[in-house]
Amino acid sequence: MTGRRVVVTGIGVIAPKGVGTVEFWDTLTAGRTATRRITHFDPTDFRCQVAAEIDFDPAACGLSPQEARRLDRAGQLALIAAREALADSGLAGGAPDPGRVGVSLGNAIGCTELMEREYVVLSDGGSKWLVDPQYAVPHLYDVMVPSSMAAELAWACGAEGPVGLISTGCTSGIDALGHAFELVREGSADVMLAAGTDAPVSPVTVACFDTLRAQSTANDDPEHACRPYDRDRKGLILGEGSAVMVFEELEHARRRGAYVYCEVAGYASRANGFHMTGLKPDGREMAEAIRAALDQARVNPQEIDYVNGHGSGTRQNDRHETAAFKRALGAHAYRTPVSSIKSMIGHSLGAIGAIEVAACCLAIEHDVVPPTANLQTPDPECDLDYVPVTARDQKTDVVLSVGSGFGGFQSAIVLADEGRVPR
Repeated sequence: MTGRRVVVTGIGVIAPKGVGTVEFWDTLTAGRTATRRITHFDPTDFRCQVAAEIDFDPAACGLSPQEARRLDRAGQLALIAAREALADSGLAGGAPDPGRVGVSLGNAIGCTELMEREYVVLSDGGSKWLVDPQYAVPHLYDVMVPSSMAAELAWACGAEGPVGLISTGCTSGIDALGHAFELVREGSADVMLAAGTDAPVSPVTVACFDTLRAQSTANDDPEHACRPYDRDRKGLILGEGSAVMVFEELEHARRRGAYVYCEVAGYASRANGFHMTGLKPDGREMAEAIRAALDQARVNPQEIDYVNGHGSGTRQNDRHETAAFKRALGAHAYRTPVSSIKSMIGHSLGAIGAIEVAACCLAIEHDVVPPTANLQTPDPECDLDYVPVTARDQKTDVVLSVGSGFGGFQSAIVLADEGRVPR
């Protein structure tokens, strides 16, 4: 049994230098970097002082004053992206059967920004161990329960079907999309909002990554701080954002005359059972996830036209996924263009997997491979076709996107032009 076919009929994105899908795609194809010195707080005392931030006005993006006040930044981003995706799909007025509509949202660190801000207020800047709850905002409970953001998206689209939050660290976004894909494929829903959101540019998160020494220290050159696959890389750069896609059963989409961007053809995940933050250089677990996703999609490795890499900008990740691509794709790995959009918009943790899949949908739509910005001196260990600096015009009928996360999570998803997948 192959299951029902699942297609993408709506896309909404808000990312650094990309408020809206059109601006997001323009940023990627132009190879513009959004990394800069942090402005959300004073980063002077931090090891890494660079991030990819979003400049947006909640009111200009359609949020009411009440929504802007009660929602954490991650929730605001998700709601903005969801409204764009619903409008794009033609479902802004709601689906005909709410019980067949659901939400799958990926998020790694919850409502961190608002929670941290409230703690600073309640504890008088950290000076008080016992805090007075009377000073807390009345909606603080929702901040403590990240699934409240999935509920917000359900209210936005009138979803009364399966609604939930997936939190698997840096693969949360891609895993949430995979869960949405499976729910539509198996028949539990006809329409799913498949999404990821995170807003980690806050003191507590930056401090945690400083402790891991995972972030770039190129504070004197913020625009070029993230350099995936480059010999002179210094680490990852945090970002923020959200991407929401409408995943829909193909015949359901056809009946209502919806535009189809592409088909979601296969998804799989694996874990390495090895180390909380470390990766084995052989890439075996990621390769297994890729092969399983290809098998489900009924796609041969030789059919992959583009790989959207995890490309975080750390040496261990770069060599890990290079090995994984070789294991999974064989000799075709050397002929397949690979790039990392994190070089431009940073690593938004639980959001980035969804944002990268949105970029893959647009790559299929426009037959363009976005570049890896700042890739000037290729690392000899990364000897595949890592597309540097400039976008490449190329037929992209079948695309693979991968994710790698703390805890050993490895995930892969296959997207294809609707007519390319055999059934």
